[in-house]
Amino acid sequence: MNMQQLMAQAQKMQRELSKAKAQLAEQEFSVNKAGVVTVTVKGDKTILKIDIDKDALEDKEMVEEMIVMALNEVFDKIDDANDAIEEKVTGGRTLGF
Repeated sequence: MNMQQLMAQAQKMQRELSKAKAQLAEQEFSVNKAGVVTVTVKGDKTILKIDIDKDALEDKEMVEEMIVMALNEVFDKIDDANDAIEEKVTGGRTLGF
């Protein structure tokens, strides 16, 4: 494969990667912790919603801990989805961009 073909292939992969990441940014991810807290976050890590069961509001520390755990888990899901996109588009090769 000559250099021109290699550059064209890299540019195509970059376009595909950009398109897939734009779609990921709009996707919603939700995590529920013990039926107490549900967080919903977009793929760009914008927090959309935090739902707290009203019966749990008496235990402030537990609710705070559940929120932190749920957010960490949902951010991990987004990172995993991003890694899967990169692997699919690039086949594990780095583009150097």
